Amino acid sequence: MPPPLTPASAVTSWTVDVPVLVVVLAVAVLYLAGMRRVRRSGRPWPRAWAVAFLIGGTGAVVIATMSFLGVYQHVLFYVRAVQTVLLLLAAPLFLALGRPLSLFKAALPGPGRRAEALVHSRAARILTFPAITAMVLVIVPFLLYFTPWYEAGLRNATVRELTYAALLLPGLVFFWTLLRVDPVPKAYPYLVALWVTGAEVVGDAVLGLAVIADQHLIAGSYYQALGRPWGPSLRADQVIGGGALWILGDLVGLPFLAAQLIQMIREDDQEAARVDAELDAGAQKAAAPGAGEADMTPAATSDSQPWWESDSRFTGRFHRPGSE
Repeated sequence: MPPPLTPASAVTSWTVDVPVLVVVLAVAVLYLAGMRRVRRSGRPWPRAWAVAFLIGGTGAVVIATMSFLGVYQHVLFYVRAVQTVLLLLAAPLFLALGRPLSLFKAALPGPGRRAEALVHSRAARILTFPAITAMVLVIVPFLLYFTPWYEAGLRNATVRELTYAALLLPGLVFFWTLLRVDPVPKAYPYLVALWVTGAEVVGDAVLGLAVIADQHLIAGSYYQALGRPWGPSLRADQVIGGGALWILGDLVGLPFLAAQLIQMIREDDQEAARVDAELDAGAQKAAAPGAGEADMTPAATSDSQPWWESDSRFTGRFHRPGSE
């Protein structure tokens, strides 16, 4: 039983989770080695990407498992709720922003091409369909809190370590496919990403409210046997934990939702600029000296068709009368 949780003990309480530490160090070393290899070849690798991966991503994993959250996760329900949000949402978001797949492809072109081919496979496209990734991201914490899985993680170290991985993986796939900063199986429109992210934010709220409203103590037999002599009551502890799942989940989901909206606006602006540039180039070509006779040829006549009839995104939607 650790001492009562106070601001001072929250800063000074640390533990070592050997399996997590080994994995975090191995991942960080591999990332730094790949970054060094890319830079030595003369290609840039922005420092911000490395900071996102190493400080934001792996740092969030360390804080979730080895700070006071790791020390008090066995005795306080709300501490474990905060840990869940960090592992499910915060750490995967920053890991995805670090562009690990792009780094792997740049550092090892041969294996990178094979990995990218696997990413673009039919199976990968099916498994990363936005509705599936969002559903998994919402269902996993529900299963954690409303099945014997939660209490098993409190009593068994192996189950606890596997729970960390089970929380990290769905979040990593979710943010990887929606951020689109790395190669993805299919680049869905940002409007789809907005709907999916909105559904995930609602799912976080529903999970938190379900935990708050549950009249039965989650892992009640464990916490009652523990007999913690300090801190909130078991019922209050669960209510605080449900609030943490709701509010902290939205604190991660809402900024990501806003980022998706901003990215969609930027993409539309870039697409509009590209179309305007193509139209301007066509107009300049038509107005060039000596272009008068060439404009009378059949080829030139075909160039005068509306731009949307030659754009690859719309060729299947618009047809001239009588055409196939």
